[in-house]
Amino acid sequence: MIVETGEIGGAGGTRPTRALVLHPEIRGADGTREPEGALAEAMALAYALPGIAVIDGLVVRLPRAHPGHLFGSGKVAELKAQIEGDEIELVLVDGPVTPVQQRNLEREWSVKLLDRTGLILEIFADRARTREGVLQVELAALSYQRTRLVRAWTHLERQRGGLGFVGGPGETQIEADRRAIDTQMVRLKRQLEKVAKTRELHRAARRKVPFPVVALVGYTNAGKSTLFNRMTGAEVLAKDMLFATLDPTMRAVELPGGLEVILSDTVGFISDLPTQLVAAFRATLEEVLEADLIVHVRDIAHPETEAQAQDVESILNELGVAQTVPKIEVWNKSDLLAPDDAHLTVAARREGVFAASALTGAGLAAVFTAITAALDDERHDAVLDLAYDQGRARAWLFAEGLVQSETPGEAGSHLAVRWTARQRRRFEALLAEDAPDAD
Repeated sequence: MIVETGEIGGAGGTRPTRALVLHPEIRGADGTREPEGALAEAMALAYALPGIAVIDGLVVRLPRAHPGHLFGSGKVAELKAQIEGDEIELVLVDGPVTPVQQRNLEREWSVKLLDRTGLILEIFADRARTREGVLQVELAALSYQRTRLVRAWTHLERQRGGLGFVGGPGETQIEADRRAIDTQMVRLKRQLEKVAKTRELHRAARRKVPFPVVALVGYTNAGKSTLFNRMTGAEVLAKDMLFATLDPTMRAVELPGGLEVILSDTVGFISDLPTQLVAAFRATLEEVLEADLIVHVRDIAHPETEAQAQDVESILNELGVAQTVPKIEVWNKSDLLAPDDAHLTVAARREGVFAASALTGAGLAAVFTAITAALDDERHDAVLDLAYDQGRARAWLFAEGLVQSETPGEAGSHLAVRWTARQRRRFEALLAEDAPDAD
């Protein structure tokens, strides 16, 4: 399968790196996806990395993983012949590759090799734009690289953008690399602590805004950014490409019914997301953690849409997203389906599911109505006792128009309030900020 890539081009106009994508299909391994679909996703990941020309992609079926080379000796020789014939410079393996396997295959084939985690880290490094995003990617990459010092890493002397997995200078000593990595990780963690404090100030300011937060989540390339742009009129990068969006973007938007919300576009999820990135991007995904409503955007026209949806739900659970946060599903790209497609029938019958097209706008009116209904919470009565030194909390309740009556007491005020569950959560967050040990 020869793939025409067109003008890709490397940095500075240099010739693109010729790459071969391999998807190992190991007999008996647990997997919910067809190998051809997994290979297609791996090749899409390769397209997302600038300067890469994907020459071919192969599913390599194996009875078992060889501990030293991943592939058996016959397959290694067969692939070597193809690598030399196609002048391949980079091999991308869609799956985990141990440091020993990587070292042996690179020596055998005389090429550079990246496994799935390394490729995703390269893409994230290329796309991250915010200060925290850049720091989180670097920390995740260093954590990954430290476990792979069976071969010498060269990224610490990088002479190009990204992380330097694909290109770089000669080898360095393992111990020197380990010390350098440890030093950089300590430095990055300190910088992240400072950035985290700034972000906490921003979060505190957002909590005071009486608008609910709606977070768009979904598998990468599901169409979240296209939906975000249609709803907000913004110009967030929206391409038919994996990981087109990495850093979160937030905008205030007024829905057709008049409800004002804060809309958040987040990084797309993907199967087998590197564990380093799940941990590193927890802070970047905090808009999801604190959202009042989650809108799960699905590419309903994708042949593996069900598996993608399961991956998204799994990662949300890993992130600790509360099950109590309301959620709706937008089955995007429905314009690509036939009128009698079964998915359209299911969407019409299932509560909380809406077939729509962010590209054409079809079906979005029902989505906006559902968002408004989900955020129009039922109000509950409550009685609060506030000490006289809790003036900021009292002022917030009055500013929100929640106080029904107030009775002064010896130590403070008794306030009868009527509020939504969302407003109660924000009030509790405000109290936590004002607590003596909050710092």
